[in-house]
Amino acid sequence: MDKKQAAILANLIESSSPSAYEIFKLETVGGKLSRFHQWTNGKQVEAAFKITRLGSDTSYYFLFIDWHRNDNYYLVIYTHDKKTTVAEIQQVKEIDGTLHFVWMYKPFKRDGKNDVRKAYFRQMFGSTTVQIELPSSALDMEEFFNQLFTLCFNRLKADRIVDVFDFEQ
Repeated sequence: MDKKQAAILANLIESSSPSAYEIFKLETVGGKLSRFHQWTNGKQVEAAFKITRLGSDTSYYFLFIDWHRNDNYYLVIYTHDKKTTVAEIQQVKEIDGTLHFVWMYKPFKRDGKNDVRKAYFRQMFGSTTVQIELPSSALDMEEFFNQLFTLCFNRLKADRIVDVFDFEQ
């Protein structure tokens, strides 16, 4: 997404007050996060937030960041402990007259079981491609967060499915 779209989304998040979520804006210095994660160091950040779903203690970090230093901004979602990313979303597409994030589940584990993960994701969630409508106002943020949290939950569940079932024949 371009920087303008990232700024619009960041402003909507900042101005919203969804009842099911707590939003904490992270401080940036010179448009950068300091001491957040080695993958973010030195990269331009439009805004960063810690978003917590109330009543569940589930939280993620949402960063609007120039992920590859090429003026193409991503919504990068980090786990609550900042150990890794859950989703790196860059594609914005107009679908039926409204803008959507489009994200594909593509596991890159090095255990030879990524086809199993993708098959599980597809079977459980209908497709490996997820489309999330972008909010047009602060009032739309709760549904936007619901969909992003669902995406993160489903991605993590699919990643761990090979630990739940024995797929060895």
